[in-house]
Amino acid sequence: MIGIVDYGMGNLFSVSEALKRLEVAFFISEDPDELAKADRLILPGVGAFKDAMVRLNDTGMTDFLHEYVATGKPLLGICLGMQLLFEESEEGGHSKGLGLLPGHVVRFPGKVESGETYKVPHMGWNRVKWVHASPITKKTDEDYAYFVHSYFVKTDNPEILIGKADYYEEVPAVVGRNSIYGMQFHPEKSSKLGVQLLTNFCNM
Repeated sequence: MIGIVDYGMGNLFSVSEALKRLEVAFFISEDPDELAKADRLILPGVGAFKDAMVRLNDTGMTDFLHEYVATGKPLLGICLGMQLLFEESEEGGHSKGLGLLPGHVVRFPGKVESGETYKVPHMGWNRVKWVHASPITKKTDEDYAYFVHSYFVKTDNPEILIGKADYYEEVPAVVGRNSIYGMQFHPEKSSKLGVQLLTNFCNM
C-alpha cells in the first residue's frame, strides 16, 4: 500500500491519478499514525521550499519522515518533494530541509559565463541520462521527462546521483540512497519513462 503525504503543498490529484492508472493501492493522509502503516511513501510538492518546511515542521511530519525512513521502508520525493529531502535551500531565504540526503538547493542563475541569458523556470521536456544503475531505473532507457522548476539541487556526493539532465548546467534529475529516492521532474506527467519509474518504486 502506497501512502501519499498530504501536508497542504502537494499535487495530490496528478499523483493519485497516476497510481490509479497503474492499478496500485494507495491512500492520502495527513496523519502520521496512518502513514506509518504504508509500505512506502510518496512526498509530492509544489510551491516554495520554505513554506513547505514550515508546514512539515508544524504538523510533526518532519520527525515522522525521519522515523519512517529509519525503518528502511522506501520514500519518494517528487519535484519540490525531492528538494525537501536535502539539507537546505536558498529559496525565500536560507531554510533547513529534511536533511535525508546531502546537498543544497539553489536558483538557476539564468545566465552563463558568456553573458548569454536563458529562461527560468526550467519548463518542458528534457532528456534524462543515467549516471548510476539503481533498482528504481530497472527496465528504463534514457528518455525525456517533464520538468517545471526554478531551483535545483547541488551536491558534492556523486554517489546519490542516479540520473541527470542538462539545462545550461548539470541538474540532478533522479537521486537516491538506501531507501530514499527523489525525482526533480514529474514522473506522473512524463509518459513512458515516468510510468516505469513509478512502477519500479511501487514494486520495490
